Amino acid sequence: MVRAIILVKSPKKLIAARLRKVSSVTDSFPTSGQFDAIAIIDVEELGKIKDIATQIQKINGVERTETMVEVQ
Repeated sequence: MVRAIILVKSPKKLIAARLRKVSSVTDSFPTSGQFDAIAIIDVEELGKIKDIATQIQKINGVERTETMVEVQ
């Protein structure tokens, strides 16, 4: 299992709720600061992280994302 955190920049108020609808997103919540929400994802393979990040980038209102992969 590979865990990643995707930081999301979006002026949309309900972006965290929209993130929860993406497959493999196990949790999401709004934040304050440079990014507006965080999505935590769990996938079986490292290569699937890109697929999930691409799905998130396609959500209406998402301006940009930044992905961090957990290292164990």
